[in-house]
Amino acid sequence: MEREWLFSLIPLTIGTIFLSFGVYGLRRASALRRIGVTAEARIVRHDARRDDEGATFYHPVAAWTARDGRTCEYSSRFGRGVVGNNFGVGAYVIVQYDPEAPHRFAIEGWDMRTVDLLFTVLGSMFTVGTVTVLLVRLLTL
Repeated sequence: MEREWLFSLIPLTIGTIFLSFGVYGLRRASALRRIGVTAEARIVRHDARRDDEGATFYHPVAAWTARDGRTCEYSSRFGRGVVGNNFGVGAYVIVQYDPEAPHRFAIEGWDMRTVDLLFTVLGSMFTVGTVTVLLVRLLTL
C-alpha cells in the first residue's frame, strides 16, 4: 500500500465519527419519542460554555418534577450562541424525558433533530465516498 492511501483514512475516520454521532442522536430521539414522558419545565439558568475559538454557547438548564415526585434539573446537550425570548430564564417549556433516566431529555423547540440528521448524512457521504474510492483503486490496480 502506497503512502497516498493513508490519506484516505482521514475522511474515512471523520465520516465514521460523524455517522456514529448522528446515529446515536437519532436513536436517542427515537427512544424518547417511544418511551418518553412529557412534563412542564422552567428554564432556571443557562450554562455558558466556550469553545476553543472563544465562541460562547448557552445551554438552558430545565427544572421539572417527574411523575414519581423527583425534582429534576439538567442542562440541555445543545447550546446556541443566542437565547431567544421563548427560552430565557423563567420561561416555561415542555420537556420529554426518559422516566428511568431523567437526565436523558429534550426541550421541545430547542433540541433539534436537524443536527443529528446532518451529522448522519455527512458521515454517510464521507464514509461511503471514501470506501467507494478505495474499492475502485483496489480493483483497478
